[in-house]
Amino acid sequence: MNANRTGRRSVAAVVTGIAAVVAAGLAGGPPPEAAAAGKAKAAPRTVTITRFLGERRLPHMMKFQGTTVGGLSGIDRDPRTGTWYFVSDDRWRYDPARYYTGRLDIDPATGAFTGVRLSGVTTLRRPDGTPYPGYGKPESADPETIRYDPRTRRVLWGSEGDRPDASAPTIPVSDMSIRWAGRDGAYRGALPIPGGLRLTDTDKGPRRNLGFEALTFPPHGIAAMVEGPRYEDGEPPTVRHGGPARLTLWDRAGRVRAQYAYPVDPAPAAPVPASGYSDGGVSEILAVDDHRYLALERFWAEGVGYNVKLYEFDVRGATNVLARDSLSAGGPYRAARKRLVADLGSVSRPTQNLESLSWGPRLRGGQCSLVVGSDDNFDAQEVTQFLAFSVKGC
Repeated sequence: MNANRTGRRSVAAVVTGIAAVVAAGLAGGPPPEAAAAGKAKAAPRTVTITRFLGERRLPHMMKFQGTTVGGLSGIDRDPRTGTWYFVSDDRWRYDPARYYTGRLDIDPATGAFTGVRLSGVTTLRRPDGTPYPGYGKPESADPETIRYDPRTRRVLWGSEGDRPDASAPTIPVSDMSIRWAGRDGAYRGALPIPGGLRLTDTDKGPRRNLGFEALTFPPHGIAAMVEGPRYEDGEPPTVRHGGPARLTLWDRAGRVRAQYAYPVDPAPAAPVPASGYSDGGVSEILAVDDHRYLALERFWAEGVGYNVKLYEFDVRGATNVLARDSLSAGGPYRAARKRLVADLGSVSRPTQNLESLSWGPRLRGGQCSLVVGSDDNFDAQEVTQFLAFSVKGC
């Protein structure tokens, strides 16, 4: 998501806020297991944040290897080498579509989060070897999410694409996509996109700026989610109602397996003034296992700022809606079940534009590290921020 938004905050606010977060039991972790095996059914495993590990930033508009760093909308880590990948949603405002590599220094022994640094930058390229065109041009790319695949040593990245609407009636259609790239940025193929998720120049399919923002690797497949409801699935969330976002699952061969509805919350606040701009939805997901995922729900309202919550959701028991053209008509269905893990506004004050979510290194004692990152929109009043946590139930 790209917009000019405000929000300064201090590191002290993060440190102060985390005490309140943990004290409030921000995840509502699992109840104690039965005293004796077989006497009571064990509680389901749930993700719980146990400790705040720290916050680090990159300088605003920093220059790196001839590029301007900002708009970091997706992050991921290679568990073999410890290399991190950071994708920028810059659409040639400064430089062509690209991702950065670097390090987040999280000590597995102590959990201390001590630094962030970049080591390389790679331009993403079309099948003909050229960079993707910029904003407002056919076939432009809007990179919003990235994952590193240790099995093939490639990256998989998602483009939100673009399409005309009332706010930009002359914008050409550029398809949403999930594309493979080599570590040199070269095109290495793409996943098939279900017909109902193709962008159009009519009131059908995903809305503008509510396309693919979220991508992850469950153990036996690939999953991606659009940010909010398609035209056929209902209105975007407001303070009066939420809306369904579709999660699509592929197998490792690239075949579409299923699609589930994720229930996005109602908007937490109306814009000020009431006629002002607001938007939001799911900005990233992260697989816990083949059924459970984490989801960032990010909203912004003019005159209010950002609100971001972290949820855990489970697709077991949900209706496969792949063949359903509409979720607002055609009868009932069962959406994925979700539960609140954390209100991240209790940690980051004021809340930033949090769009990235990734597992970090495994910590001593068996807990996971979890990193949440922000997209600064290249706005001087926002920051490129990384928040690290220790997590159990992962």
